[in-house]
Amino acid sequence: MKYAVEVIARKPCFNGFLRLVSYRLRHSLFAGGWSPVIERERIEYLNAAAAILYDAGHDQVVMVEQFRIGALEKGRGAWTLEPVGGIMKPGEDASEVVRREAMEEAGCEILDLKPIGAYHVSPGTSADRVRLFCGRVDAGRAGGIHGLSEEGEDTRVVVIDAEQAIGQLYSGSIDTSSAIIATQWLAINRDRLRVEWSC
Repeated sequence: MKYAVEVIARKPCFNGFLRLVSYRLRHSLFAGGWSPVIERERIEYLNAAAAILYDAGHDQVVMVEQFRIGALEKGRGAWTLEPVGGIMKPGEDASEVVRREAMEEAGCEILDLKPIGAYHVSPGTSADRVRLFCGRVDAGRAGGIHGLSEEGEDTRVVVIDAEQAIGQLYSGSIDTSSAIIATQWLAINRDRLRVEWSC
């Protein structure tokens, strides 16, 4: 199959914290030929980078709890437990973002950084893509309430034993995509990190 898309029209719908654009397009079909013209709205680029913070010596994870409008009526409510992270500005390197956000949101300096991968958050409605990392930190220095007031941030640092964090995958306490993916990656790679990062 030849993968092809023809964008017929692109129209901005809203430009606020999010940017919404309406598309009229058609695309190639698996059986051959073209789809009918379809209309879709898409949340435009909010590329982000995030990192689960791990102290291999103490076998602890550092995450942040913060208010999230998208979780208002679902799950545990509007406060979610997540890796540190933030929006990538044009031309900004993902590793720079997570190092900055670790300081802003958790007061932690990242001592080493390992890439986990990148993923589409919700490709049916959004162009949002997250680059995910695991950062080595000293959890003994983590704690408190952080965030930039001019960005409306209010983050509380949560230090959790790694075993407990992995267990929370199945209790529903960790229920955001970045937290689930990062914690699962940590569960698989934890023994190796404890050897590499405990020196």
